[in-house]
Amino acid sequence: MSNYHIKNLEEYFKIHRKSVREPELFWEEIAEEHFVWRKRWDNVLSWDFNTPEVKWFEGAKLNITENCIDRHIRTKGDKTAILFEPNDPNSPAEHITYNRLYERVNQFANVLKSKGIKKGDRVCVYLPMIPELAIAVLACARIGAIHSVVFAGFSSSALATRIKDSDCKMVITSDGSYRGAKTIDLKSIVDDALNDCPGVESVLIVKRINSSIDLKEGRDEWIEPLLEAASKECEPEIMDAEDPLFILYTSGSTGTPKGMVHTTAGYMIYSAFTFKNVFQYRENDVYWCTADIGWITGHSYIVYGPLANGATTVMFEGVPSYPDCGRFWEIVEKHKVNQFYTAPTAIRALAKEKLSFIENHDLSSLKVLGSVGEPINEEAWHWYNDNVGKRKSPIVDTWWQTETGGIMISPIPYVTPTIPTYASLPLPGIQPTLMDENGDEISGNQVDGRLCIKFPWPGMARTIWGNHQRYKETYFSAFPGKYFSGDGALRDAVGYYRITGRVDDVVIVSGHNLGTAPIEDAINEHPAVAESAIVGFPHDIKGNALYGFVTLKETGEGRKHENLRQEINQIITEHIGPIAKLDKIQFTSGLPKTRSGKIMRRILRKIAGNDMGNLGDTSTLLNPEVVQDIIDNRI
Repeated sequence: MSNYHIKNLEEYFKIHRKSVREPELFWEEIAEEHFVWRKRWDNVLSWDFNTPEVKWFEGAKLNITENCIDRHIRTKGDKTAILFEPNDPNSPAEHITYNRLYERVNQFANVLKSKGIKKGDRVCVYLPMIPELAIAVLACARIGAIHSVVFAGFSSSALATRIKDSDCKMVITSDGSYRGAKTIDLKSIVDDALNDCPGVESVLIVKRINSSIDLKEGRDEWIEPLLEAASKECEPEIMDAEDPLFILYTSGSTGTPKGMVHTTAGYMIYSAFTFKNVFQYRENDVYWCTADIGWITGHSYIVYGPLANGATTVMFEGVPSYPDCGRFWEIVEKHKVNQFYTAPTAIRALAKEKLSFIENHDLSSLKVLGSVGEPINEEAWHWYNDNVGKRKSPIVDTWWQTETGGIMISPIPYVTPTIPTYASLPLPGIQPTLMDENGDEISGNQVDGRLCIKFPWPGMARTIWGNHQRYKETYFSAFPGKYFSGDGALRDAVGYYRITGRVDDVVIVSGHNLGTAPIEDAINEHPAVAESAIVGFPHDIKGNALYGFVTLKETGEGRKHENLRQEINQIITEHIGPIAKLDKIQFTSGLPKTRSGKIMRRILRKIAGNDMGNLGDTSTLLNPEVVQDIIDNRI
């Protein structure tokens, strides 16, 4: 059956038609032929987008780690599963075979069990990009614990929010992390967070930077001695298809972060199927996704998708600019990487450097280039295509979200003709549609609207942890009966999709979705601040950067005090993390508001982006005079 691996355009259209006409049969064939099950399902799909409730492969029993590790051992136990490239280029890379991964995951799982972790318990993982991060995730899945990975660049406050929301019993962290020339003290961030998290019973610490840290009696333990004493065998917990696999937090446009819940069987099938096709992975290829496992890209396309296919997946601890801007290309050459998946932010940053950083390395092993996190701009696309891919490695510009679990719209390399900036066509099983502002479906081509999905797919998140009502309101209320992505898109004459960006108050900065509301809440805690509004504006490297319009309690004060800008960014760093700092802060006499008191962010976006040509009718505002004042004092 060729459903699982699409090889040409004719076959793509045939398979996509089948997947729309008979979606249950389409996914059932893939599930049956490419995965191992402890018990077959009773029903492929039941769903209702109004409730909303979606269940795939009901009644099936499995463990995802048997599909990612155990089943490969018989045929490829000595093959490298995880290829770890450390931050220091002079340290040797570590090749972890499937045999060794099996042993290490089992040992880690046994340690978790010895600490009282059982099926359904939540475990927070706050680790740098070291093998223990992937192993901890798989160890949780082995015993049925629900992992909640928090990116190790988040502040103690952001970490505490996530630990408390999902009521984690355990935190797995390290003494610290390397990031380029810097070391970061992760343990003290965890200690600060846990002052506010009484539910955490134990903290396991990986030794990475060999710093001296405080161990809290009865709570904190180094994990190495526990692993050495643990058995290399651990019977996998048999899970129901719809049992939660993990929670992953994504920024909301309002309120607290949303804990997206992904379940076991559907997510496994979808991440594996999309990995195989979008990257055209073949046996013995070396695949590298540069993301962090703290994001959904790392979950689906460093850990679960590649390992379910028995692939070799590269994990990189460092940054693209250390020790110099040739680091990515040096790694590609060293490990003969075949598929390379990174973010437009990294591409734009490296495009500003001398071409000699690329020309000094042999990139001939590359077969597929990928882009993720935000739409890639045309200039960056051409630079990537010309200089990295040498015009022979197709670029897959992938559109998807934390909520979707896997890639939704993307070219398939050597199958779909590519157009710069277009995510192109939906993958099999995906039924996108564009909606207008009145809630009507837009037919035909050469149109733009709000991007929705009409029919469930196996990888979709099932709920927001502890708040199903919010899940319904966020994704299924704007256009009843459809999943609303929050993104705008246009569809061209041949049906290709181009993502035009968020239509809500989420700004994508360097590939990170940042909700503006939590940043504003943090700023407003400053005693000198009356109110604030955050918008994105175009940035050469980050894609978007953040522009803050801040009204002070005493007007005029801010123009005199540069240190106030530093204090505001410090508060943001403490509450959310350095990724959310503002590039520009303008102190204003007021913010433009409607008569109902709503801040007109549309106007602020135009001012921040230096697009004052069409601000629309401002005369109906409550305070139209502030608009000119803001323009006159624009930074």
